[in-house]
Amino acid sequence: MTEGLKATKKLKRDNKTSSVIKGVVRTDTRDYPEEAIREALLNALVHRDYGFSGSIIINVNDDKMEFISIGGLVPGLTTEDIRLGISQPRNKKLAEIFHRLRLIESYGTGIRRIFKLYESCSAKPEIEVTQSAFKIVLPNMNETAVEENASRVTNQMRRVLDYIDENGKITEDEIGRLLGVKRTRILTLTKEMRELGLIHAVGRGDDKHFVRKFPNGTGTDIN
Repeated sequence: MTEGLKATKKLKRDNKTSSVIKGVVRTDTRDYPEEAIREALLNALVHRDYGFSGSIIINVNDDKMEFISIGGLVPGLTTEDIRLGISQPRNKKLAEIFHRLRLIESYGTGIRRIFKLYESCSAKPEIEVTQSAFKIVLPNMNETAVEENASRVTNQMRRVLDYIDENGKITEDEIGRLLGVKRTRILTLTKEMRELGLIHAVGRGDDKHFVRKFPNGTGTDIN
């Protein structure tokens, strides 16, 4: 139990927060849903094979968090079964203790809850099982969002960003001359770039211009 608490504190520190500010509203998003981390760790503790002395392995990378425990699935079960909520505890007494401590709600719900937490994310958790090991992989939600945004960057956006990199800023008139587009397109383009977190607006009226977002992804948009 003590080791589990230590792991929980360490994983909480590793679960970084990204912030985006639009207008006066700041939105903070953790890399991983805290409940998903909790469920993955509990699953590894309750269902591992304690006939082996090896430790549970937790890997934290830029794009994912992996939980690897000794002991595959109980014979007769498949990954499809556990995703449906079917559960056959390997360590029944331990599972009962965790249930009485209200650390787990009911058997078979943890894995389903993890996938539910990723419903709105394009990257989904993955389960890998061998005869002697079980691994669940949680994707980094913020990293996934960054990759999705990068895929939406158009050639026009890249030209605007290149201009900002060279000159430090760009105005709406300069965007029009650079791309040969009219005001309607300028407004649409800058709105899209702001929503993607690429630029933010500074100043108003004749002084209004656009600059790159700050390195940490934050910045205050005017308008």
